[in-house]
Amino acid sequence: MIRVLLPAHLQVLAGSGREVELGLDGQATQRAVLDALEARFPTLSGTVRDPATGRRRPFVRFFACEEDLSHEPPDSPLPEAVVAGTEPYIIVGAIAGG
Repeated sequence: MIRVLLPAHLQVLAGSGREVELGLDGQATQRAVLDALEARFPTLSGTVRDPATGRRRPFVRFFACEEDLSHEPPDSPLPEAVVAGTEPYIIVGAIAGG
């Protein structure tokens, strides 16, 4: 099981708590995690990724094992600790301003 931590606004949309667990078929990649998340919580479709391009939305970041994975290719394997369930895959809503 992959543990995913959601920011507060996505928790509200999903009707979930802070952490959700997702089972994946096949290789654990960012794309696979986001596909499973949107399949389980259809209200999140289009909020994390652009539905037309599949690209990460501006001001959304992905972290795991203290690393920023936001600019990694979507089909890169996730860190082993995330796959093992010992570390979460974290989605963060970034804040901009001055």
